[in-house]
Amino acid sequence: MNVIVCLGIVLGALSAAATVIHTKPRQSVTLECGVDSYKGSLTWKHKDEMIIQIAKNGPPRKGSAAIKQRSRQMDDVNLRISDVRKEDAGALTCEADGRRHEHTLLVVSVSARPSEEQQPGGEVTLQCEVAGLNPDSTVQWTGPDKRVHAGSEVHLNPVAASDAGAWQCEFSHGGETYREELAVRVKDPVSSTSPPVRRPEVNKGTSCPGCGADPRGWGGPLGWWLWAAAGAGCVVVVLLTALLIVFCRRIRRRKRKLQKMMKNGQRSARPKTYCQCNCRAAAEKPRRGRQKARPSTLALKPLLKE
Repeated sequence: MNVIVCLGIVLGALSAAATVIHTKPRQSVTLECGVDSYKGSLTWKHKDEMIIQIAKNGPPRKGSAAIKQRSRQMDDVNLRISDVRKEDAGALTCEADGRRHEHTLLVVSVSARPSEEQQPGGEVTLQCEVAGLNPDSTVQWTGPDKRVHAGSEVHLNPVAASDAGAWQCEFSHGGETYREELAVRVKDPVSSTSPPVRRPEVNKGTSCPGCGADPRGWGGPLGWWLWAAAGAGCVVVVLLTALLIVFCRRIRRRKRKLQKMMKNGQRSARPKTYCQCNCRAAAEKPRRGRQKARPSTLALKPLLKE
């Protein structure tokens, strides 16, 4: 009987042990409740403030915790937190049908001031901030040379080439050790001497510098090839310019001809208008004397027969 009681106490203690999850700021994290299903309701809390409550017979209900605006349920039992902040760290509890499942969220932020990239002889400070740790937890740094630096800050002055590499921030919580890495880069020293500037050699036997220095130059045996190539290039440029001018003139001539044809077509399509005289009609001339009446054709027929 005592064995069964002790076994129950051990199992209860194991189930009550908090699950530790660590993440960085502005990232997303998913917390698992610890159960696959529930019969009545399931509630997520952050430091005794309700985040969300899910019931079998009803819609989800948001609580008063500040984290509720960035939280949503996943797979009906888990909790998804987006855009994690330092104030989100601490204890989170999932209650399913009266059973509590404890979780601890640690928000770790590692940084180097003024930057992770330094030059030899410079100065840099490495800082490791862990939100949500217990008061008895420890924080320390381990360098690339495996040396341990106690505390959450490490001040390197002056920076040496051996300081380049991965620095690990180690922190403990609930008897477990966790690590977060930060890469430090050390630039190569900048050379103060610049390479000498090459100057063309001067042939002392001639009066002009460079007249016979390079046989491949403009004044050497191959110089006439260069002059010929330059002349051919100039001729090609002139020909292309002349062709372009002729082509532009032809286009302008055709354009003018087309405009003239269109203008003539518009004129022929217009209706013809005739001028009308608004003068008064001339009066008939008066007849002079008495005009003889013309004989009718009936009277002339007998005369023609005779």
